[in-house]
Amino acid sequence: MLGYAIPMVSPENEDRGARLNKYISDSGVASRRAADRIIEEGRVTIDGRTAVLGDRVPSGADVRVDGEKILPETDDIILAFNKPVGITCTSNPEDPDNVIDFIGYPKRIYSVGRLDKDSEGLILMTNNGELADRIMHSSSGHEKEYIVTVDKDITDKFLRNMASGVPIMGGSHVTRKCFVEPTGKREFRIILKQGLNRQIRRMCEELDYTATGVRRIRIMNIEIGNMKVGRYRDLTKAERAELYRQLGL
Repeated sequence: MLGYAIPMVSPENEDRGARLNKYISDSGVASRRAADRIIEEGRVTIDGRTAVLGDRVPSGADVRVDGEKILPETDDIILAFNKPVGITCTSNPEDPDNVIDFIGYPKRIYSVGRLDKDSEGLILMTNNGELADRIMHSSSGHEKEYIVTVDKDITDKFLRNMASGVPIMGGSHVTRKCFVEPTGKREFRIILKQGLNRQIRRMCEELDYTATGVRRIRIMNIEIGNMKVGRYRDLTKAERAELYRQLGL
């Protein structure tokens, strides 16, 4: 039987400061996983030294990403944003259609996951790296709901195949079973618990349909409601509390 010792935390260890990837995520630059990539790319410095994975941030240290000083936020920012078609879920300033410039929020935030450029609807924006990672983690199985329009009339066979799982990406992935129901002759509602790249569009293509419109209307307990395209809002206290509960935060 294996035993596990709980390490003692000494004042010396506490003085080492926060892990660098957590410090970056707390500043609203990126999630922890994305922060690791930024560090690996050599884009982060601590007191003028190029940082490496595993670094910690001592109190009062000067931390910069791409030459710009960053500081952790003390309050969680969580926004619900109704993304228009044509906007990309990236913080890369070299992309003229990036979501950060479009929103113009006064503090550092980034998108939780992605919604492809040709799709519209709900995307969450935050500065909380742990929250973002827990929502995006593929094993979590958090629900995301969409309304999809296609190029021809929907059949019962199409709905059954969509719901039972579709081989995509040349058969390298089979989508998980999901809930699907028709909402019109050429429109259906689908609830996914995974987020493969352009998943709904790929599923339709495999079944000889073309998705002409994809709109996400819900992520977990957060609904888009009647919010206009291109607008954002803060989550309500009740929405935050339920989101944190579901994520175990």
